[in-house]
Amino acid sequence: MKKNFITSIIALLFLSTAVAQENRLAHKQPNTAEIYHNIEKLGFLGTALFIAAHPDDENTRLISWLANDKMARTAYLSLTRGDGGQNLIGPQLREQLGMIRTQELLEARNIDGGQQFFTRANDFGYSKHPDETLEIWDEQAVMEDMVRIIREFKPDVVINRFNHRTPGTTHGHHTTSAMLSMKVFDLAANKNSYPNQLENLDTWQAQRVFFNTSWWFYGSQEAFDAADKTNLLEIEAGTYYPYKGLSNSEIAALSRSQHKSQGFGSTGSRGSQTEYLEFLKGSFPSDKSDLFSGINTTWTRVKGGSRVQTLLNSIIANYNFKKPTESIPALLELRSKIEKLKEDHWKNIKLAELDQVILDITGVYLEASINTATATAGENLKVKVEMTNRSNQNYEVTLLPNKLMEVDKSQVSLNAAKSFTLDATLKIPAVYEASSPYYLKEKSTLGMYQFKDRTLTGKPETGAEFVVRTILKINNTELYREIPIIHKRTDPVRGEVNEPFHIVPEVAVSIENPVYVFSGNSTQPIQVTVKANKALSTGTLELCHPDGWNITPRDFNLTELKKGEERTFIFNVQPPKNASRGVVSGLVKIGAKTYSQEVIKIDYDHIPDQQLVRNNESQVVKPGLVNSARTVAYINGAGDDVAQAIEAIGSKVFKFEPSEVPNDLSKYDAVVVGIRAFNVAKEDMAALQPRLDTYVKNGGTLMMQYNTNRRISPDALGPLPITLSRKRVTDENATVTILKPQHKIMSAPNAITSKDFEDWVQERGLYFPTKWDAAFTPILGMHDKQEEMTTGSLIVAEYGDGHIIYTGLSLFRELPAGVSGAYKLLANMISLGVENQPIENKDGQRKL
Repeated sequence: MKKNFITSIIALLFLSTAVAQENRLAHKQPNTAEIYHNIEKLGFLGTALFIAAHPDDENTRLISWLANDKMARTAYLSLTRGDGGQNLIGPQLREQLGMIRTQELLEARNIDGGQQFFTRANDFGYSKHPDETLEIWDEQAVMEDMVRIIREFKPDVVINRFNHRTPGTTHGHHTTSAMLSMKVFDLAANKNSYPNQLENLDTWQAQRVFFNTSWWFYGSQEAFDAADKTNLLEIEAGTYYPYKGLSNSEIAALSRSQHKSQGFGSTGSRGSQTEYLEFLKGSFPSDKSDLFSGINTTWTRVKGGSRVQTLLNSIIANYNFKKPTESIPALLELRSKIEKLKEDHWKNIKLAELDQVILDITGVYLEASINTATATAGENLKVKVEMTNRSNQNYEVTLLPNKLMEVDKSQVSLNAAKSFTLDATLKIPAVYEASSPYYLKEKSTLGMYQFKDRTLTGKPETGAEFVVRTILKINNTELYREIPIIHKRTDPVRGEVNEPFHIVPEVAVSIENPVYVFSGNSTQPIQVTVKANKALSTGTLELCHPDGWNITPRDFNLTELKKGEERTFIFNVQPPKNASRGVVSGLVKIGAKTYSQEVIKIDYDHIPDQQLVRNNESQVVKPGLVNSARTVAYINGAGDDVAQAIEAIGSKVFKFEPSEVPNDLSKYDAVVVGIRAFNVAKEDMAALQPRLDTYVKNGGTLMMQYNTNRRISPDALGPLPITLSRKRVTDENATVTILKPQHKIMSAPNAITSKDFEDWVQERGLYFPTKWDAAFTPILGMHDKQEEMTTGSLIVAEYGDGHIIYTGLSLFRELPAGVSGAYKLLANMISLGVENQPIENKDGQRKL
């Protein structure tokens, strides 16, 4: 369930550039115990910042303890959005995976009570050393972002998840996050560091920095028990919270479980739980059980704040759990005292928290919704504004005037136990950009995202696309609030669903597949879909293409398009005679306007619907390959596009869930197991072993793609034992040695050479086996700089009359990227047990 800012009433529309989020938009009224806890939190004036590299690196137990037990203002700074990881729930990778993981982090923070920040660093994939990481990241730009976040958030304590003193022992991003944290701890307080920030910000010196250590960092529990703990703080983090009915560890598990794309579902624990913090720098805590000890975290840190604390103590002591509205007069008095303070930082923070508490107590329900999920610039839409007063007091709502919205009334008396619905008209500006993550609107580099507006630094997203602004008058006190406009619908299964409202381009153009693979000189159809998001006049559609590629027809005439209408067109594409690789894109011309953007929707139940708008592009690749496998059974794993790639090179693919694989596999030339299938469907894959064994013995080819080594026994991966490791080659340009160039998998039906390993992306491969049955032959050798060669990236064995292939090569990345050599190698793998005859269609032509 998601929290949101729907505790204020509604009024005017405010322009922004972000995506509102479903669950965090859905109204959640806190219960009276939660309101009481939030009043208690008004009395703690301390801030903690937790720093690590990736979305799933955070310690949710410590973040939850800081936010709920200490009641500190707490945030997690993830340097990256996790773009370089794998995806267990779907095929999205790179920036689309980063979008998913950003939202998963926001869901996690909504549960554990923290805030979320990011830098511009792009997760380019696994890195073995900080030196490599900082060759790709712009170190100064990342530190500039970290310094800005510290100067804005003003943490009293900083906590590193990783050890800055052990480079090369873990992911290079991990160690780098800690190394940079140690630097910016001082730089944020230096007026000569990033002085351009000081036009609007002040320098800030955090009081101390810690390393959130555990026995794991010592190698074993025994080593940790024997270690010197002079600088170690021990935090009891197993607190039970009666107001939530959950222990801190249970909340942490719920938060951790939001990382669904990474398969991090977690079971909550109860009882004592200890967190360890190693003091690194700053002022040493006077009490080793309290990381804030010696830091003033009371209202006395603010000039004139002692009077605020006295009144707050009285409000807490006299809170009526059955009638919380009795606290409203005292809370309004408290608000008046805070408003009179001169200090800006804590004054503004606590005023915002207090206003939320007051609005929660009123029980006022506020919502602004429309009946469509998308619209285009220049449209006028009906907005339904609902206001319900569920208390026994009267309130007054003032709707602030704005030229973007027409309303029947600008002032509403919201009487006790009454509901009021207001119809309004949203007027979207004629010039308005389509909704897309702000950090993806400009072209990024391998290591860094780019955006010009530095005030966006750190933000997960930029807010709702449109909001309604309001003033709620309570006992002569005016509270200002903005409410996002959402798309509200009723789903027959999920019930009430609140979704983001997006702006889309007038015309969306998309190409069916991300990659098209050609063989010989045969033409191949490419399907282009045009969707009108508003009624449009006649125009043309053409397919832009690289030199040497022949496209027919040259273009299509578009007759008038109705709003919401989709039309599909087929271009016949003929490749050049020689091997070639390029990009095609659809282009619509209507009058003086051109349209080339596609709209990508990301839809999962655990996060709000996301939208990415970008120029449509598809790879066209002529690798010059032959594929002999006519039929392939594909056993789905954690989610990838490899089955689509197999279809692209001419095989007929039959996809099965692991639990639905047919008993008889004999009709398939190859059986391919999707990535991490043995990890995510362990029991089903174990049940398949006898069928796979029989299939291979009888002459079939079994190709298994990478799995992680987590709880996988050597006997789990197919008919012959294979022992996985964490070995990987992260340099996508690392030299590849072909150990067995005469082996059939390297020579037929396509000759594989070192040239086929050019232009790979992100990495060579991961989780390579280190031990295998003697029947296996290692085919390739490779290594990163200053490392020994690993030979487990591709191993092949004869078994009965068939073949077993295991590969940790990252085909799931290379194939969607259109890497020619990856397609040739794939064709050889699935053709291994087939006579080397190309697939032909009924006309005697190569089937694609």
